[in-house]
Amino acid sequence: MLHQYNMKDELIGFINLETGGDGLFQLGKDGVKEILTPLDKKVEFILFEDKTLCYVKSAMGYPAIYPVYKPKYEGNAKAILMDLDGTSVHSESFWMWIIEQTVSRLTKNAKFTLEASDEPHVSGHSVSEHLQYCIDKYCPNKTVEEARKHYFAITEYEMNEILHGRGKTDAFTPAPGLKDFLYELKAKNIKIGLVTSGLYNKAMPEIISAFKTLGMGEPLDFYDAIITAGQALVKGQVGTMGELAPKPHPWLYSETARVGLGLTEEDKGHVLGFEDSSAGVVSIRLAGFSAIGINGGNIRKSGVQSLCLKEYDNLCDALPLILS
Repeated sequence: MLHQYNMKDELIGFINLETGGDGLFQLGKDGVKEILTPLDKKVEFILFEDKTLCYVKSAMGYPAIYPVYKPKYEGNAKAILMDLDGTSVHSESFWMWIIEQTVSRLTKNAKFTLEASDEPHVSGHSVSEHLQYCIDKYCPNKTVEEARKHYFAITEYEMNEILHGRGKTDAFTPAPGLKDFLYELKAKNIKIGLVTSGLYNKAMPEIISAFKTLGMGEPLDFYDAIITAGQALVKGQVGTMGELAPKPHPWLYSETARVGLGLTEEDKGHVLGFEDSSAGVVSIRLAGFSAIGINGGNIRKSGVQSLCLKEYDNLCDALPLILS
């Protein structure tokens, strides 16, 4: 069974705070030993003598507090949980470009471009979180509802262009080694879950496109479970929950593991989660699993690499650990 613990030794390079949780926690009061946050400051870890809480901030006004459990990978994996954007498919630059186009419309500035410092805040989280960050920084007189209308209109147009061979040809590129990695897992009867904070209408075309490129058939037949952030809430269409509970909240990984793959608490020592983003790494850890970092995303820029069990450049490099 997993247990709570003081995870100070894992929070290497994190920033010390005097207060946390928007004032709920204060250093030295009510048993609080330390308050630490990574470089991107998206979450805060509240350390007590024998436990750690994680305060997940929310640009939309709905933060949450979770207990942190100590993961223990015991080898001989039973299941692998995999992120989509940046880990399975290289598409982050495309989606950041969509956000850039959205802000361009909001500001009526055709030459608008995101800054390099924006990257940790416009990748790995939900659409609404990304857009709210941009609104706060670039156009505070606009609303996230207005931004979402532009975002989904641009997305629908660009996805249609891609499907008809007229759009960005490099929008969705399979990660190096993805095909060999997935086939090796299948050969060893290891369950595979695909987990994304992306909404269904943006996530499924990505993985379908990647599988088509690799000649791997239908992803719905291949994966043992696929969990997305659901359907977008737009006029005339029923939405599903997902915009306020994406990574770094644990629910997408928890649902994929428990509901999608049927994994129990006793199985957690035989499960690894693969991520290239800081939000994803935190999500995996809050769900109680060991995290594997895939280089190329914002893990190091965000300062959460110490939360990873291992880091690799290529998915296949992790096979010895998985099969040990």
